Amino acid sequence: MMKRKTKEALPVLAVCYDFDRTLSPDDMQAQGYIQSVGLDVANFWKRSNGLALENDMDSNLAYMYLMVREAEGNLILTKKSLAEFGAKVKLYPGVTDWFSRLKEYGRERGVLVEHYIISSGLKEMIEGSAIAREFEMIYASSFYFNERGVAKWPAQAINYTGKTQFLYRISKGVLDINDPGVNDYFPREQIRIPFRNMVYIGDSGTDIPCMKLVTVNGGHSIGVYDKKRGARDRVEQLYRENRIKYITQADYRPGAELDVLLKAIVDKTAAEEVLVRASLKG
Repeated sequence: MMKRKTKEALPVLAVCYDFDRTLSPDDMQAQGYIQSVGLDVANFWKRSNGLALENDMDSNLAYMYLMVREAEGNLILTKKSLAEFGAKVKLYPGVTDWFSRLKEYGRERGVLVEHYIISSGLKEMIEGSAIAREFEMIYASSFYFNERGVAKWPAQAINYTGKTQFLYRISKGVLDINDPGVNDYFPREQIRIPFRNMVYIGDSGTDIPCMKLVTVNGGHSIGVYDKKRGARDRVEQLYRENRIKYITQADYRPGAELDVLLKAIVDKTAAEEVLVRASLKG
């Protein structure tokens, strides 16, 4: 049965996140897996990027192929082992209880807040993380596992342009990745989450298509950066190019700038819903 959601009585705010360097301070593969196969992080990504360039290969397919190849003779790459690596992934300050706090704030103001992952990282690792249960859906690259449960081939490889389809799925409530209903026409009044009620939080150029799509359709795109890594320049460029609306540190603790910003967006969503419903009455 395909997973679909229909329009709610209350407005819904969809908060969509990249994962690496957005919720976590580093690439998920670099927090256990790469070290387990005897490589250093820089060398792994150099080899992966080289593989993609030399073969006109999608960069996500390249890193997934390299993961499978380098696991041979070192470890058995299964859903369980990937989830175990995911369980070790570090998170930014405040992330662990961020999702429930924002949902509660929304409930108090008559807004249903939902959280979604849209990532080029690995679904199997994210599903092993401490926050996996917080998301309505986790859209991410994933492996095909053979009858023995061993990763053999990419099942999904989600690159930066491919990410945008999931915003349309979320908007229409057509959530399953293979549900062709995402291409169906939906009258305005049946759209479950209009783009104005979407937030996309990311950290780099790979998030540009999603950020821009949300921005031009009246939603809220936020570029986050790690102050310790001095990565603000990357999101400042996106701001100058009008790809994003806001810049803030990747600090999810209560009272931090990001917390204040999201609560303001919840308040705006509640107020705007009143105006939209009044206009639809004619």
